[in-house]
Amino acid sequence: MPDGVSAIDVRADGEVATATWVARESEEAMKTCLVVDDPSVIRKVARRILEGLEFEIAEAEDGEQALEVCRGSMPDAILLDWNMPKMDGYEFLRSLRRMPDGDRPKVVFCTTENDVAHIARALHAGANEYIMKPFDKEIVEAKFQEVGLI
Repeated sequence: MPDGVSAIDVRADGEVATATWVARESEEAMKTCLVVDDPSVIRKVARRILEGLEFEIAEAEDGEQALEVCRGSMPDAILLDWNMPKMDGYEFLRSLRRMPDGDRPKVVFCTTENDVAHIARALHAGANEYIMKPFDKEIVEAKFQEVGLI
């Protein structure tokens, strides 16, 4: 990853998602976060919250697109939904953790699944924390602080 980030360009063209992390020379690097969720409204809410916490944001609407983004450049953090089409959050997380440098991002599951078995499964697969939907800025900020992102 470059020393800094000035722009993120994420496009979803069918099966393809790309991210471009561009270096800044004069400013301290901002942390990057990939928001993975199928409803665009959830991604938009998460984007606004995380941009307010000084993160540069990339988006993906399913696990397959998220893997493509990570293959291009590994983010510092991933806010990850559980239930998505094509590849769910659990399968994405298992694939991510097997990738080179895939153990680096802090992964926070964001889901409506609130039973202990789902939470334990996510943590066992490599999630660092979890957030229940609906969420707000205070919840996201607290969880990102707990995992050392802010």
